[in-house]
Amino acid sequence: MRASINRPPTPSAEEDRDKEPSLGEIINIKLLESGEKEKLMELLRERLVECGWRDEMKALCRAYARKKGRNNVTVDDLIHVITPKGRASVPDSVKAELLQRIRSFLMSTTLR
Repeated sequence: MRASINRPPTPSAEEDRDKEPSLGEIINIKLLESGEKEKLMELLRERLVECGWRDEMKALCRAYARKKGRNNVTVDDLIHVITPKGRASVPDSVKAELLQRIRSFLMSTTLR
């Protein structure tokens, strides 16, 4: 590994060749190559809008900005505060539908 002051060590070409991709990485590559990842993202957007989740998150952002003062809030502040609430409030039905679609994709695709 080559070290740097400003960034984490960069793996050498030898280390890259020896490293086997993880199952998660393989699945992500297959999702990207097939275009299925974009379809899943679009489905997620649609479902979150349909169930009102997006409007709920927008309202939380606005309330936080009002509380802290509009000029005192950064995007990083919003992300830090809203992300945990957003993840926790995704409806189980949406999670289940996406998980089922991913399982179906994996069953119809060979991973290697």
